[in-house]
Amino acid sequence: MPSNTPTPAGTTPTPPAALPTNDPSADTAGTWRLGDRTVHRMGFGSMRLTADPDPAAAIRVLRRAVELGVDHIDTAAFYVSPGGTLGVGTGPARYATELIRTALTPYPPELVIATKVGFAADDGGQLSEANSPAQLRAQVEENLRRLGRDHLDLVNLRIVKRPGRDSIAEAFGALAELREAGLIRHLGLSNVRIDHLDEAQRIAPVACVQNSYSVDHNRTDDELVRVCGERGIGYVPFFSLAGSRRESGAQQDHGDAVRTIARAHEATPQQIRLAWALHQGRHVLAIPGTGNVDHLASNIAAGAIRLTAAELAALG
Repeated sequence: MPSNTPTPAGTTPTPPAALPTNDPSADTAGTWRLGDRTVHRMGFGSMRLTADPDPAAAIRVLRRAVELGVDHIDTAAFYVSPGGTLGVGTGPARYATELIRTALTPYPPELVIATKVGFAADDGGQLSEANSPAQLRAQVEENLRRLGRDHLDLVNLRIVKRPGRDSIAEAFGALAELREAGLIRHLGLSNVRIDHLDEAQRIAPVACVQNSYSVDHNRTDDELVRVCGERGIGYVPFFSLAGSRRESGAQQDHGDAVRTIARAHEATPQQIRLAWALHQGRHVLAIPGTGNVDHLASNIAAGAIRLTAAELAALG
């Protein structure tokens, strides 16, 4: 097994004495093929970038992320402040997609930008579902415009799960048509169940599934993680750091096992949460987000942690 590939559950490597603190590298987390592109499994989520009214802070974080080897950035046209998913902020609208364009154009050729559609933000940052074919095309075009691209690397269809049969065929089919038209390279799903994945795969290839998932949150997805691995589909957990706190920020109530293992690795509990996520399979890609360059370095350093089988068992 290559040294930069996280050890799967069931093996017992010798953990490093301490984590790298200067210039950690995203390549320590290993790689996975996302569609037709190979990316480091430690990526970056851009949701929190819009909270700071000073765009220079977001630009510093994004540029530093790329310097540290991040080549997979997650975003959405509805990541905007004031309002938006974070429900914070004052002043003029700040879109994560536009911050990415400002910070990183001309884009590095190896960079994969994954975005989401299925929700739209109005002028006040209020979100609503937008999943008709016309609405989805408008969101794809908005992503293209704000990112300054002529195509999108990967587009995830974000849904609201409902009891019973809540078909995604029309919406995913509309995105598949945009893929055939050359506006999108690869398709993914967000906030879905296995039956949604089955339905989508009958329409077009699925590169990844992106769901809320952490060591202590939404563990009902354990089976979906396994299924994605069997099918060669990337699983991209969000809120690995926040858990049940979701948009409120990083979890502080970590539990005894997380804290004990963190001390053993000279790591933070947040780093152990990220390491646990990566250890759920070689197809799992982490996208922790932050607006702070120091937190960014700490998150990326977590890719070097190798958990033992006993530690994984203790985490559950």
